[in-house]
Parts: sequence; structure tokens; C-alpha cells
Amino acid sequence: MAAVTADTLTLPRVSVAAPEDTERPVLAISTAPAGFEGEGFPVRRTMAGIRYEYLDPFIMMDHMGEVDYAAGEPKGTSWHPHRGFETVTYLIEGQFVHQDSHGGGGVITEGATQWMTAGSGLLHIETPPERLVEEGGLFHGFQLWVNLPAKDKFLAPRYQPLEAASVTLLASSDAGSLLRVIAGDVDGHVGPGATHTPITVLHASVSPGARLSLPWQQEYNALAYVMAGTGSVGPKADPIRAGQLAVFGAGDRITLAADAKQDSRTNSLEVILLGGRPIREPMVHYGPFVMNTRDELRQAVEDYQSGRLGVVPPDAIMPHVPRGKR
Repeated sequence: MAAVTADTLTLPRVSVAAPEDTERPVLAISTAPAGFEGEGFPVRRTMAGIRYEYLDPFIMMDHMGEVDYAAGEPKGTSWHPHRGFETVTYLIEGQFVHQDSHGGGGVITEGATQWMTAGSGLLHIETPPERLVEEGGLFHGFQLWVNLPAKDKFLAPRYQPLEAASVTLLASSDAGSLLRVIAGDVDGHVGPGATHTPITVLHASVSPGARLSLPWQQEYNALAYVMAGTGSVGPKADPIRAGQLAVFGAGDRITLAADAKQDSRTNSLEVILLGGRPIREPMVHYGPFVMNTRDELRQAVEDYQSGRLGVVPPDAIMPHVPRGKR
């Protein structure tokens, strides 16, 4: 796995549980269904079937891959609009090229995160670079959609490239887990992502047989998605495996444990941990638009059709067509 790594013995460690701390119970564990996105790349809909009251302020998260593409197979998305929320794209393997109509753009590399605030609206494209299309290779990552409160729905768009080297690295109290904090505050350690909606996003690698006990802000919800490996979650040690999402209830800490023996594809239990302060406003979602009312959705569609969300720039990148298919 090509995400950022480090020797946990040299890293700052999160605090151990205090006697008065309460472990968050597990409310539900769901299995993510498979589907396709964009021009046809495989994804798992990690939050499908979960009631929005448990997800708020998150809308959806797609697990992209893990897939080892043959030459000519990698796919992305064509130019499309967004309004009313933020997209967070975290890559573990491979690369994506991004460009938007508000001037943002660049190459998202392994271990890096692209944070795009769509706000009032823009057009953008995400596509694999020419070399990956022509030669094939591993591709693996996540895209998370984060809602914006009504007061921020029409903010000016913003683009944040968060390079792999900027991720905040921590260890569990026993050094058995590596934590990569992308955004938010974990026990006083802050990730590089600047967020409008208060959230925490991190990638944890839990060594075989190790247990991770992580302090979590009481006013935030808590979700754990297993991308690889097997283990257990919560005070009752509910079993969980790759492709499953755990929803936690209220409390001070979240706990996970990795099985002592993992399969041959992974050396640890790999988990995406998410939490945020619920917005608790009406949310309506139609394709690439996330608003508070249906009238606002209709307006977003009209604004896109009339070009008010932006236009494809003259220097626009386009999905690369393999040489043998031109």
C-alpha cells in the first residue's frame, strides 16, 4: 500500500483512555454495494443504506478500486458540475489529474488529498494521466462528499492540494497503529485540511493483533470504513471486514482491533475514520448538486444549463483516449 508510512515508535502518540471515558457503541454495520462511476470505473458505495441522520454532515463516500488496470483500461470522469458541498479525494495508489473552471487543478499523487469546495458552483474533471491510461497500473482511493450549511452553500469555490508530506502522522498509545490525519483535530493534533464544516478525516493502519482506542469529539458523529483486512469494532468487539462500514453511537472514544492473522493481501487492518458536527438542516441531493430545498436544486440545474456555474476553459484537459482506440 503506497499511502504515507512511518515508524510509529518515533511519532507522537494519542492519549490512553481515562477511567471516566465512555466507549462509543456500534449502532450498525453495513456492507458497501459495488457500482460504477464516471466513464465506468469501479466503486463501492460505502454509505449506501445508512440513514442520513447518522451520516450528517457526510453525504456519500466512494471507495475507488482497488484495481490493477491493464493498459488502456483506466477511466475517470468527463467535465461535470457541482454546487453546495465539498469533495475530498484521497489517493492511496495511482494518480488523478484535476482541473476546474475556477482555476484549480493539479495532479493528485499517492498519499495526497485534493479538497475542492464547490460552493456556489463550478465545472471540473478528474481523469487518470496519459501514462496510466497507456500503461495501466494500480489505482486505489476514496472520494468523500461533505455537506455545507445553508449559510455557506454559495461560497466562492476553493481548491486545496494537500500533498502526502503535509499529512499529520500520529501513533496509537501503544504504537501498534499508524494514524494519518488529513483534516480535523485528533487529541490536539490537527490535520492540514481547512474545512468549512467541522469534521475529522483520517486513515488508520492497525497492526495484526493490535487495538486502537481513539479519543473522539463528543459533538461529532463517528464512522469507520474498513478498506482492507479483518477485525472488530466497539466495546462488544463486533466483527468487521473489508468493504464494511461501522456507525458508532455517542461517547468519548472509538475502538477498533485487528485480527491477529490477516489475509495475504494486507499487512494490517486499514480503516478510514470519519466524524463531523451534524449540520441538522434539510438536505436534498440530485446528481452533482446538494442543496437545502428542491427549488434550490431546480435553480442549480437551470444555472448549469445556462452556463452560470462556469464554462469549460480553453486549455481544458480531456479524458485521454488510448492510442489503440483512436
